[in-house]
Amino acid sequence: QVRLMESGGGSVEAGGSLRVSCAVSGVNFDRYCMGWFRQAPGKEREGVATINGDGITLYSASVKGRFTVSEDKTKNILYLQMNMLKPEDTAEYYCGRGGHYCWLIRASDFTYWGQGTQVTVSA
Repeated sequence: QVRLMESGGGSVEAGGSLRVSCAVSGVNFDRYCMGWFRQAPGKEREGVATINGDGITLYSASVKGRFTVSEDKTKNILYLQMNMLKPEDTAEYYCGRGGHYCWLIRASDFTYWGQGTQVTVSA
């Protein structure tokens, strides 16, 4: 059974940092694309970053250079380190499990989702 559970969200001022985590069960990180997405009120779910079993990462243009996705395969935890946060990064952040390959950062390619964790960045 696949389960994903995010944690670590919170409130921070612009320019600050946060790390969100996703505890995963029922997924072999070596075999699947894992990703982070976010959704602000009234907007569609937006891809943030993905990582494949070889550790190859993809980032959206809006976060590249500021966010870092990583995996701890010994603990089955997915991380998203967010630096230089901006008010426009405010959203509910979700982790997800995709297919065997990370071709695009596209929500429709992801099958399993966590419940989300809120990140709020104040100006």
